[in-house]
Amino acid sequence: MNVKHPIPSLEDPLVFNGIDGVTGQYLVPPIAQQAAAEVAEPRQRVSYFDAWRKWLGFVPRLLQFDLPYGVPHEDYTKAGWGVVFPASASEALRKSLEPLTTHRSERVDAGRFHVLTYQPGETAHQFLRRNGAPIGDVQPTVVPYYLLLVGGPDVIPFDVQHSLSLSYAVGRLSFDTLEEYARYADSVVAYETGASVPNHRQVSWWGPKHPEDRSTELSADSLVTPLVRGAVTDQAPHLAIPVARAAGFVSRDAIEEAATREWLLAALHGREERPAVIFTASHGVGFRANDPLQLTKQGALLSQDWSGFGAMAPAHYVAASDIQDDARLHGLVAFFFACFGMGTPAHDEFPLNATRKGEALASAPFMSALPRRLLAHPNGGALAVIGHVERAWGFSIKPLGNAKPTVHPFYNTLRKIMAGIPVGDALRSFRSRFSDANTALLAHLDTNTSDGKLEPRELLHQWIERNDARNYVVLGDPAVSIRQNDLQALP
Repeated sequence: MNVKHPIPSLEDPLVFNGIDGVTGQYLVPPIAQQAAAEVAEPRQRVSYFDAWRKWLGFVPRLLQFDLPYGVPHEDYTKAGWGVVFPASASEALRKSLEPLTTHRSERVDAGRFHVLTYQPGETAHQFLRRNGAPIGDVQPTVVPYYLLLVGGPDVIPFDVQHSLSLSYAVGRLSFDTLEEYARYADSVVAYETGASVPNHRQVSWWGPKHPEDRSTELSADSLVTPLVRGAVTDQAPHLAIPVARAAGFVSRDAIEEAATREWLLAALHGREERPAVIFTASHGVGFRANDPLQLTKQGALLSQDWSGFGAMAPAHYVAASDIQDDARLHGLVAFFFACFGMGTPAHDEFPLNATRKGEALASAPFMSALPRRLLAHPNGGALAVIGHVERAWGFSIKPLGNAKPTVHPFYNTLRKIMAGIPVGDALRSFRSRFSDANTALLAHLDTNTSDGKLEPRELLHQWIERNDARNYVVLGDPAVSIRQNDLQALP
């Protein structure tokens, strides 16, 4: 792996992450940046660009709230906890989560536990306003900081989750059966109230690297490796302490040749050791909207076993169906950096065509099967899975022209999780990245000043970085946290 890779330049084509689960080729062919830049800012006035500019400024300006002074973000008993059911939720669905909701209600301070309802068609702002949330701050006695959305993106849209996440710690549960909701609720309560926890004080890292594939070269060398050893592959370790060592965790890694399907399955099944945290960076496998495998295989993690472009078989990836009933997942927090690793919207959110209309990605938006399988496992489920809705881009790792990878949000998120901070609050660094990118775009689009203007290709990259940072989500209760003081030492 000691090969130095060039910094992405303005002349490089845009390489889209994600491998087609049928053809074994990129889901979207690389596109010349000049053509894509014309879409980002057309030379002539077009209606789609005006609509995009309005949308860009609308979403973040609605939600720039914070907790009252003295209320700690990392303590849900003070910051408040709420569950949000869609208006269509049945009484049976509500009852299936009672072990969890009762558990939370008994622990939060008075007046800071809420059961809320989302009405069809509401924006995040309309939902907050209807529930009395004041503009400008988060009031835990009105709408709690920790919010658990119940149901898939077909009943509570991804846009609502993304927008709420700018100021609130948000997670989601989305299962096919009431039994799965009940399993997750029971599993979380058992983990938080048990006399001990089953996990080891260990983090496992997994990063395939495929020949002639810029995406996994970047993720293996400039994301997984820096997190593991404190520097990219071809540099001496920096003074910064690697995240596992800083947290007092043992680190186990499988990068490039070692990142096999069997290695990851062994880690997920707890066959020898039971890590408290697993981080993976790979291609996500994708399928077309009319493919019958899409709901069960979309977002599966492509392993080093993949033999290269043009090849594809189930033996090349880890999917929900590969997680056996004897897996020992209880107490795990997983972070999957992969296209569609957490979910798929109905339409492409990164349209780079002349009409700026995203093609249909699915007949309806949905959450990926693999993380749902981990959470609702019959042998005790994972606490939470963090990952990406839509495609995950290399700009999360190395923005255009940067000399070094920018792993800061990943480092902070993982360090906080290992320190026992709730997973929903641990994602705040990604929200900051979103806000920074959004501010740069708004400055560019401000017609009242000539400052802050971007070249067309810079605008394109900034736009992608913004949407990319927005799309990191939590599947699971955002208030769950690792009982890091109770983790077992490795024998």
